[in-house]
Amino acid sequence: MTPKFRRQDYEVVVVGGGVMGLFTAYHLSRHLDPERILVVDRGFLSSGASGRNGGGVRQQWETVPTVRLAKEAVEAYRRFPLEFGYNPWFRQGGYLFLAFSAEEEERLRRVDAAVRSEGLRLEWLSTPEILRRVPALDPERIVGGSYLRSDGVIFPFPVLWGLYRTLQRAGVEVAMRTEVLGFEQGDGAVRAVKTSAGSVRTSKVVNAAGGWSRDVGALAGLSMPNTPTRHEILATEPLKPFLDPMIVTLRRGVYFSQSMRGEVIGGLSLAHPSGPAGGMPSSLEFLREFAKELVALVPRLAQVRVLRSWAGFYDDTPDGLPVLGEDPRLLGFFQANGFGGHGFMLAPAAGPRVAQMVLGRTTDLDPAMFAPERFLRQAGGRAVEGIQLG
Repeated sequence: MTPKFRRQDYEVVVVGGGVMGLFTAYHLSRHLDPERILVVDRGFLSSGASGRNGGGVRQQWETVPTVRLAKEAVEAYRRFPLEFGYNPWFRQGGYLFLAFSAEEEERLRRVDAAVRSEGLRLEWLSTPEILRRVPALDPERIVGGSYLRSDGVIFPFPVLWGLYRTLQRAGVEVAMRTEVLGFEQGDGAVRAVKTSAGSVRTSKVVNAAGGWSRDVGALAGLSMPNTPTRHEILATEPLKPFLDPMIVTLRRGVYFSQSMRGEVIGGLSLAHPSGPAGGMPSSLEFLREFAKELVALVPRLAQVRVLRSWAGFYDDTPDGLPVLGEDPRLLGFFQANGFGGHGFMLAPAAGPRVAQMVLGRTTDLDPAMFAPERFLRQAGGRAVEGIQLG
């Protein structure tokens, strides 16, 4: 087999050409020779979760460090058209989390405290105030909601293309449809990456493979706690504008927004078997369950037609926080995964920090919350991020 790569050795190989891998490669290229950075992906650009999400970008989280990352990501997406030359149509119509019980209200109040601690102006809305913002909602059982105006929705594909084209112009090699088959190791460190297009030597690998990150880790002999779970989403026919914020409920993980083209786009959580082996099909069960939940919330949508539905993988961790940093079990192997369904939300802020780690520099991330070794210790007292929806 004749390798298709330009070189036989690279300073860094990034596994995964989704939003996390591309942002990491971009920030690495600002400090290293771009021609010594290689990005490989088994699929095509946008074939993974980065091209299969609902485009939500929110700053409402339970843990302060996650709020901080999300706040930085929002600012990065606001700058994106100027920095990368592609307009992702980032529309900041806000996120509205609905509470239907005292328990859910208490949980959202905890989010309120974390968000406000970072200087963001989150509002707690009564049911009448919610209806003034979204008159189409059925008020039954709604006891209140948290609303953050600076949250929003983005169109994912221009983000991926903007990053991809910028990397190409800089000289970073991005090899799509190239599968990682294994790793060569020596003295407890990475030495080379074996791919379907041949092997390349490197001393640093970034595992940004999303729903396949656990499988990539296994190729390096590393057991990982990540669980890939399939989540589904749909888009309706275009409607006249009636909805500014993204609506999210804690029960069943329902979320939906209206695109600039008028489509209602949303999903909910179903108990699918874990693992990527079954592929990413959508199901009749999802259509039925989401339709029931959506019509209960917005009765006027009962007769609206669904145009398409699709699925993608969340990359979940036991504590709901991503895994970022060098894996102590294999020197030179950096984890950049475990974002659940929120890699697109956090990648603009997580990418530069992973790049700093690869460069051997310290970051402001607390290792106890984000480093891979946290799962090698007892879990007592560990922070947990529970808002893993929408």
